[in-house]
Amino acid sequence: VQLQASGGGLVQPGGSLRLSCKAPRMITSTFWATDFGWYRQAPGKQRDMVASASRDGSKDYADSVKGRFTISRDSSKKTVSLQMDSLKTEDTAVYYCHARQSDIDYWGEGTLVTVSS
Repeated sequence: VQLQASGGGLVQPGGSLRLSCKAPRMITSTFWATDFGWYRQAPGKQRDMVASASRDGSKDYADSVKGRFTISRDSSKKTVSLQMDSLKTEDTAVYYCHARQSDIDYWGEGTLVTVSS
């Protein structure tokens, strides 16, 4: 499974960014059967789940981002997006797209998000 992440960058506190994760080679039926998520890893810290969008339609968020981040899936575009609003300096990290199929985990290359004034 190939995952292509994009959308990171530098933003001021309070600003917004939208991350996208595309699975260009995935057929639609497989996309529907896949659990997706976004993780992040700050310098010197472990990689933690930020948001998930399961194949059953459920969504979950880390407490630290609830009410600020929104994850969405678009099967027509084979894309999973993470809308990040009201960004804080503590959101600075490398963000990774994650997919899980048949108990196998797949990771995209990270995209750096820097929140700084």
